[in-house]
Order: sequence, then C-alpha cells, then structure tokens
Amino acid sequence: MERQRSFSLKPTRLLVFSFTMFSSILFLSTFTTWLTNFTPSVHQQIHLHFNTSSSTSTTNTSSSYSSSSVGDGDSVALPPLFVHSLTENFTLSGEKISTLIDNRLSRTRESFSGSKSEPVRHHVGASNVNFTAMREYGTSPERVPGNEQKKIVTGGLVGNTQVPFLKKIEQKGFEGCDLTKGYWVFDESYALYSKDSCPFIDEGFDCVGNGRLDRDYSKWRWQPKDCDIPRFNATKMLELIRGKRLVFVGDSINRNQWESMLCMLLGGIKDPSRVYETHGRKITKEKGNYSFRFLDYQCTVEYYVSHFLVHESKARIGQKRRPTLRIDAIDHGSSRWKGADVLVFNTAHWWSHYKTKAGIYYYQEGSVVHPQLNVSTAFRKALTTWSSWVDRHINHRKTRVFFRSSAPSHFSGGDWNSGGHCTEATLPLNETLLSTGYPEKNIIVEQIIEEMKTPVTLLNVTSLSAYRIDGHPSVYGRKRRSSRIQDCSHWCLPGVPDTWNELLYFHLQSR
Repeated sequence: MERQRSFSLKPTRLLVFSFTMFSSILFLSTFTTWLTNFTPSVHQQIHLHFNTSSSTSTTNTSSSYSSSSVGDGDSVALPPLFVHSLTENFTLSGEKISTLIDNRLSRTRESFSGSKSEPVRHHVGASNVNFTAMREYGTSPERVPGNEQKKIVTGGLVGNTQVPFLKKIEQKGFEGCDLTKGYWVFDESYALYSKDSCPFIDEGFDCVGNGRLDRDYSKWRWQPKDCDIPRFNATKMLELIRGKRLVFVGDSINRNQWESMLCMLLGGIKDPSRVYETHGRKITKEKGNYSFRFLDYQCTVEYYVSHFLVHESKARIGQKRRPTLRIDAIDHGSSRWKGADVLVFNTAHWWSHYKTKAGIYYYQEGSVVHPQLNVSTAFRKALTTWSSWVDRHINHRKTRVFFRSSAPSHFSGGDWNSGGHCTEATLPLNETLLSTGYPEKNIIVEQIIEEMKTPVTLLNVTSLSAYRIDGHPSVYGRKRRSSRIQDCSHWCLPGVPDTWNELLYFHLQSR
C-alpha cells in the first residue's frame, strides 16, 4: 500500500513563493504611481465672453476696421478669436480660462467631469476691461494676496480666480510654421523696454509720455499656432548685425518699426552713450533720414523716408507745376540703400485716394501725366519699378531683403482727417468687428516678389496687427491732446511694432 503524499511546503519553496508575491505587488504599486503622475493634463478650450456696457456695444458694432495704410476699400480676413487655458489652476465656476486670446476656431469641449460645457461668445471690441489686479501682482498665484484674488478681472469675467503663471512653452519646430496664424498672449514679462530706458521714442509714438495711463497694450505677446518664435535677445541680435548695416526704408510706419528696433537693441548695450546718431540729429517726424551707430558692435541701424519707394516729383500741368509721382522711376534717395546687409522695405500708408489726389493728374510715366489712373494699377507699376531696382542693384549674396506688409489702421466714425477715433479701445479686437477679404495691395506685393530674381522675405504683419486696436496712440499721439485729432494708424512704443521686430529677428536667426 502506497504512502500518502504530504502537501506541506518546504522552507525553500516558501521563500521563493513569498519573494515572487512581494515583487509583483511592488511592481504594480510602482507602475500605478508612475501612471498617475505622468498622465498629461487635459487641455480644455472654451469661448469667453467679455462684458461690455450697452453704450460700448453700440459703438463697437459700428466701429470699422479700415486700413489707410493699405488703401481705400482694402480689408483683412481673420479667423475667430477664442480663449485657451494654459494650466489647471485658473478656474471660474468649474471652467478653465486664461488671458490668452486665440484666433483658432473653437468647438464645445468636454469638461474634466465629462459633462459638456456650452460655448460662451468672446467679444472684445473696444470694451474697457480692468486688469488692475494683474498689473499689480502679475500672473503668478503666489504673488496675489488672498483678499485681492476676487478683484482680478479676466476678459470681463469676475470671480474667485487662481491666475496661472505663464510658463515657458516647449519649443516647437520652425519648419513649415505659418507665423501669421496664432493668438495674442497676455504676458506680464513684457514689454521688452520702457519709455525711461529708451530715449529714441519721438513724441508721436510716446503714448506714456503723452499721458496714457494703462499699460496692458504693451504686454501682449504673439504666439504662432504651430511653433514658438524666440524671445528677442538684444545681445544676439547685435551679434547678428555686428559690422553690418540694418536699413529700414519706407513711410512713417516703417519709422515706427525702426524706432522700436533701436529701443530693443539698446537693451543689449551697457553704455548708452556709445550709441549715437551719426549726424547729431534728434528723431522727429519732420526729418526723414537717420543713421544710429552702435560703437561696441560697429554696426548702424538706419532709416530713410520714402513714402512710395518711387520718385515724388513735379510736372507742369496747364499753367501750374503740380506734384506728381513718377511710378517709373525709383526714389532719388535709393543710393543710400545700396550696400546694406539687411534691408526692410514698406509702402502702403500713402497709397490712398486722398494722398494721391484720387489719381487725377498725379501719376507720371516719362513725360506723360495720366489724367486718371486707378490706385491699384499705379501701385503695381511702382512696385515693379522697385523690384527692378532691387534685382539690378542688390547683391543677394550680401544683402537680406525684407518687405513688410501693410499695417492696419482702426478708425471708427470717420477717417484720420474726418473725426475718426479709437479712444475707448483697451483690448484686442474680436473677429466679429473685423471686415472680410484680404488687402489687394498685399496680393500685389506677393505677386511682384514671386516674379523677382532676388530672394525677398515677406514680413507679413497685417493679420496679427489687425486685432490690436488697443495699440494705437489715439489721443496720446501728442502732448497737447485733442479728442478731435486722433492717431489710429501709427503705434505706441513699446507696443505692436516690437512684435514685427521679433518676427524679423526670427527670420534672421533661422537663415
């Protein structure tokens, strides 16, 4: 008869079994902890409503987006603006919001609880939203006292908010990135300079010096949708142009950008006295040609006025000599443009029916003064003259050529010479207040550039600038203010032109 087998475990087997069970439990615990900590947070997008008074809404509805810099009848098509969340900390009634205005089409998204949130329309227009608490404490939660958190107003909504600190966004690739598609981010680390740190801002652009009290217009940063443009670094930019000539040629809007560049570059200079105008000139709108030398880098940053890029002349018409525009001859100051290492051109602001005498006996070719010529036809002929000059006189191996697109103006209730205004605007515009269509002159510029032998980079700032009704001097374009005379075409400094120069910096770095 066989002996019955024993089911008792030997000590060795017990030890192995115990070790196996302990290892399995330890592995499961570790994996669960890792999974919990590293699951990416949900990125939620909502529409945000900006509260406005009934009187403001009436004004906004009638306000027009025009472009005297583009010409009569031109307009810009822009995708809608919406608000995105950046972190989990910024809450209002369970919804995630932020001070980031986005122009991407938005749909209703799932909330963290899984329920669907209804879209809330985002209307900015010329509403007067209070950012007092943000200005005082910034956007970091730990900087905001508990008793002040309820006072923070974001996009016209008031509530118990935890304001997200704008963290550095992970750098995305540049290749294939459309810099014109993106959104404006309210960023407390801006502006890049101040009125006190830059003596080069002339009266027309010195909004702070002329009495403007709000500063939010200088704290918006452009964020492209598919990449990140590098923050402007004055020292790196100065190294890029060391021993070179950076030249801006165009109308007063290009002078606006040129002054911005001077101020931005001055941030990389230890001794400001080593930056000077080579002829001792003080910047004013009356004088048109300037060359500032940065001694430490042996470079110059220059501006040459040329409203049309072609020659402003005179011709005898009947018994009188009248101003004409030689659309077949380059500006007589073009000899100064030669030899530059970086050239930034623009023209658009003066191509209006008012400034070109409505095209009646104004445009001239050879000895012929056209009795009447359409402004778009004349613009194309003038740009063809400019492009021929560039192809003939500019060495593309030495010189990088840019052409900046038209910058929009924002007049309501009239034009620059007929009572137009933009006084009440303190925030970027919403798409509902913008006209449709793409400026014809921008299309002409693109077509001309496409046909050129010399590579020309289009610095397209039209769409992104179209939202920034808040960035104009308005009544703060002169020390003696008058509500009857407002500037809604130029830009306060610091302000929107700083973004144009960040785009220029991006292109120069990425070559």
